[in-house]
Amino acid sequence: MRVSIFGLGYVGAVSAACLAERGHMVIGVDPNVDKVELINSGRAPVVEAELADLTRRAVAEKRLQATTDPVSAVLDSEVTFVCVPTPSQTNGNLDFRYLERVCTEIGAALREKRAFHVVIVRSTILPGTIRGLVIPTLERASGGRVGEDFGVCNNPEFLRESTAVADFRNPPKTVIGASDSRSGDIVQSLYEGFPGAVIRCPIEVGEMVKYADNSWHATKVTFANEIGKICKSIGVDSHVVMDIFCKDSKLNLSSYYLKPGFAFGGSCLPKDLRAITYHARSHDVSTPLLSSLMFSNGEQIEQGIAMVLASRRKKVGVLGFSFKAGTDDLRESPLVEVIERLIGKGFDLRLYDRNVNLAKLTGANREYIMKSIPHIERLMVASVEQVLEHADVIVIGNRGEEFTGLADKLRPDQLVIDFVRIRQIEERHANYAGICW
Repeated sequence: MRVSIFGLGYVGAVSAACLAERGHMVIGVDPNVDKVELINSGRAPVVEAELADLTRRAVAEKRLQATTDPVSAVLDSEVTFVCVPTPSQTNGNLDFRYLERVCTEIGAALREKRAFHVVIVRSTILPGTIRGLVIPTLERASGGRVGEDFGVCNNPEFLRESTAVADFRNPPKTVIGASDSRSGDIVQSLYEGFPGAVIRCPIEVGEMVKYADNSWHATKVTFANEIGKICKSIGVDSHVVMDIFCKDSKLNLSSYYLKPGFAFGGSCLPKDLRAITYHARSHDVSTPLLSSLMFSNGEQIEQGIAMVLASRRKKVGVLGFSFKAGTDDLRESPLVEVIERLIGKGFDLRLYDRNVNLAKLTGANREYIMKSIPHIERLMVASVEQVLEHADVIVIGNRGEEFTGLADKLRPDQLVIDFVRIRQIEERHANYAGICW
């Protein structure tokens, strides 16, 4: 394929050389004359492992060239990658001046072109940027319409500096958000034969994925450093601790716990977080990340309560109020906090959880209930149907198996507030609200 690439920094230079290596004819575009001359002389404009040799070979074999002329590059190519920088402004927002400029240039070139052309945004951009900035700018400058005269795709990169070439060849995933299926198919063909999953998704999802990735990477670094500081303060080898931590691919390094939903609770996580952050403070160790977790968890509880309050309906039913389906443990269940707060605000509640039977509870769980929340017993009912008959608002608190078949039992006027995302209800009940979706 004939490919043009706007922006010859790390992402653009690596993408250009690697696509040329795969046999595509690549034209790099940059207003910086020095970068253009470097590439045309067979030299890489940035320092990156393997990139110098790839660039030299691609130029020698006439599969890679560079220019400062955006119009000729677009007219001589079938697809255009946008790899320009999106630096931070002082307030943290992105500076889109380079992105807007190249979209104007590409659009002006498209005005002279009859063939369908695909613009592929590889720069890191906030969700909504393609529909809010890229597409309008291209349409305004070209006089054409997206999906008819040209296509637009989001194709975020997952390249690490110093291993960017290896990462390009072996991506963990290839994400394509497309304005139309034709454009998505064209972009996907560029990556034919690559390892890793190819994921087609809405444009906004593709834009957001990169931020989820990088926020998670930053969280991991900060988490490891805070654990390291605590370990150092008490003479424990932090690398040994984290090496053992990383052996667990069932919970620690896995997708477990990474589904947006309601707050965490139970007898372990809150207690242990309070203990380790107290221990850190007692050794004068600052742990801003770990210390923020209980606060953030409380915010999720507040969000759930706010959704019920916003309904302005007083009759509420809660389905599942142990902290997790399949357990009768109410200790530090965030659902109990929701229930307590709603009772205090005068709501008329009915509660159902097939695993919570006060007559059968023993030990610490029973002691906690009888001392802290004995009034919950009078609100409990024996069946889901009793909750549905009473309530105008249904709160789904955990993923009990008996809640998946609710869609056919709900009244059209009943509002469902779902803390765990039961898809059957989301897809079939019109009056539905998810806490994070």
